[in-house]
Formats: sequence, C-alpha cells, structure tokens
Amino acid sequence: MNLQPKKYLKSFYWRDYLYILVGLILYAVGLTAFLIPNKVVTGGLGGVSLLIKYSTGIPIFVSYFTINLLLLVLAWFYLGKKYVFKTLFSTIALSVILGFAENNLEPFMQLGNMSIMVGAVICGIGLGMVLASNSSTGGTDIIAAIVTRFHYVSMGRVLMYVDIFIILSSWFLFQSVEKIIIGFIISIVLYYAVDMVINGTRQSVQFFIFSDKYQEIASHVVSELGRSCSVIDGVGWYTQQPQKIVMLMVRRNESTSVFRLVQRIDKKAFITQSNVTGVYGKGFEPMLGSK
Repeated sequence: MNLQPKKYLKSFYWRDYLYILVGLILYAVGLTAFLIPNKVVTGGLGGVSLLIKYSTGIPIFVSYFTINLLLLVLAWFYLGKKYVFKTLFSTIALSVILGFAENNLEPFMQLGNMSIMVGAVICGIGLGMVLASNSSTGGTDIIAAIVTRFHYVSMGRVLMYVDIFIILSSWFLFQSVEKIIIGFIISIVLYYAVDMVINGTRQSVQFFIFSDKYQEIASHVVSELGRSCSVIDGVGWYTQQPQKIVMLMVRRNESTSVFRLVQRIDKKAFITQSNVTGVYGKGFEPMLGSK
C-alpha cells in the first residue's frame, strides 16, 4: 500500500526546548559553582574544557564552544544535517550559560567535599533532562555517534572509553591519584543521576500498538523515527475480529516521540509499553560476548 508522504512529528516542541534550557542551566551551575572550585575533572567534553581551564586559564565556554564547533563540522559530513541542527541549540545555549555562570556564580566551597557530590548530582540531573528531550550537548556524544556508525560497538562503550581517557589525562596536570579517583567517582554519580532522570539512557522499551491505521503508523515509524518495526497478526477475542499489531523497540528517551507519532495518526489507538532488560543487535547493544 502506497501512503501519501506526510510528516506527523514537528521539528520544534517549545516544551522540549524549555526542558532542555532548564537542564543546561542546572548542568552549568553544578559545573561552575561546585566542581570547578575543587579543581576536579569529569568525563566528556566538559572534562576536556576543565583540563584546558586548569592548565591555561581559558574560560570553559570558549574551549567548549570551539571544540564543539569542530565536532559539529565532522557530524555534518558523517551524521547528517538533521543531527547537527538538533545538537546546535544545546551547544550554543550551554556555551552562553557557561560563560554567564563562570563569571557570576559564587563557588559553594562552604560545603567542603560534599560540594563535589552535590555538583555531580546537579550536573547529572541537568544532563538527564537534556537527553530525555531527545537532544544532546554534543561533545563526546558526536565522537561516539561517528564511531558506532562505522563500527559495531555500543555507544555506551565508546563513551566509557573516552571518559576514562579524559579522567586519566588529569594525571599530567595534577600528578594526583586522588584527583583521578575523585574524577571516576564523580562520573559514576553523574551518570547515575542521569539514569534516575530518564530511567536509563540505554534502557530500551517495547511497544505494542493496536490500531486500524497500522500501515500508516508502521511507515512513519520507519521514515520519521528511523526505527524498524514488525506487524503481527492477532485476533480480538471479544469481537472475534482479526487485528494487526505494530511491535517496535526503541530507546527509552525515544518513547515520547512514539506516543506523539501515534497520537497524531490515530487518537483511538491502544498502546502498551513495557521495559526490556536487554535488546541486542543493530541500533542497540552488541551481542553478549562480542567485542
């Protein structure tokens, strides 16, 4: 069946951008008011910017924006303009917010060592809000996305390796094992907070969608969400009528897009969503035991 091309998902949702903005503000507050005063290093591009600031004095927002700009150029060629446009807002907004926060926020040194943990939690909550809105702050996410595009390895594993390398690099600046250990602890706390916000950045969910417009839903799942799906034959036992069921699996942070898509196609659709403990294969995690 040939369906007329039609876009159901908007490219702009003001609530998403408001949510992203709040998340970026929290991330900037946690980084500048709690972590920088203690001269600790996290993972990601934020960690790289911290290393540059500690060694040269260059403000975080300058190095963050410059490096991200170079990475976005690479993303344009390897990941496409859609990815770049989606990331550009967060990149520019966070750079501006970091510049303001670095010059105007007072460090919370009175909390002592607790300020490090508080900062990690605040950064994690902010980053989680950004990721939950189908956005990204760029940085090492771009590197991981490019690597996973050409190599069969999970994005989470690439990000882990990059973070480890960045934190270990702080040795050349501080010659302190304690700083490295604190950096790893901060990263664990930060990403745990991210998981708490979006219930697992790499956790997947399974949808069963019951709708008479199953063909249109399935087609737009592929064209707009970039996900594959299956159409299963079923029978409504009460009505004894045949029923088509669309089944698909997506990352948890993509579930909002699924609901939006189905709602715009068929408001009477019946949907079930369930957590999946493990999804392995292309687009998800690598097979157990594979490299």
